[in-house]
Amino acid sequence: MKKLDPRQITAAQGVGVVLIMGALGWASVPLYDWFCRVTGYGGTTSVAQGAPDSVLDRKITVRFDASRAADMPWEFKAVETTAEIRIGEVGLAFYEAHNPTDEPVAGVASYNVAPYDAGRHFVKMDCFCFEKQILMPGETVQMPVTFYVDPEIVDDRNMPDSNQITLSYTFHSSGMPDDPQDHAALTQDADAAQ
Repeated sequence: MKKLDPRQITAAQGVGVVLIMGALGWASVPLYDWFCRVTGYGGTTSVAQGAPDSVLDRKITVRFDASRAADMPWEFKAVETTAEIRIGEVGLAFYEAHNPTDEPVAGVASYNVAPYDAGRHFVKMDCFCFEKQILMPGETVQMPVTFYVDPEIVDDRNMPDSNQITLSYTFHSSGMPDDPQDHAALTQDADAAQ
């Protein structure tokens, strides 16, 4: 049996480390996203298809925050900055975006909840986040968020006497539609509207 050269062993180990690090880097985003959704870490919210079974008499104030990344030319705001709802009650909030430019602009919203421990109890039923939104020149839209605060929040020892939750959205520019056909359709829609 032929003895391996130490340089070959070192080279093979180096290639192995690079492959493992690349695989971990590739898998880190979906694994982190899964971890945050399961634990509510970092203010990540839960998602549900329907309302909870019970609505408590206790109320909580939900504050709505809106911001833009530095590269986003839109104007973006919460239509109402606060809402007081009963825990377990389904709430509806609207955010408004306006494209003041003379070109179509696409954007994607990210979100978080504060305090972070409230993330697992803030449940979104419908949301515009992480979906590409395209606004034509001068267009203004209102985007709804349907949500509730899970009644289990009152039994969470990490949430003592919490009477306020903040839902924050940040819009990021995502350039123009990826497909030239989408851009052509947008131009035709804009021309038809004028």
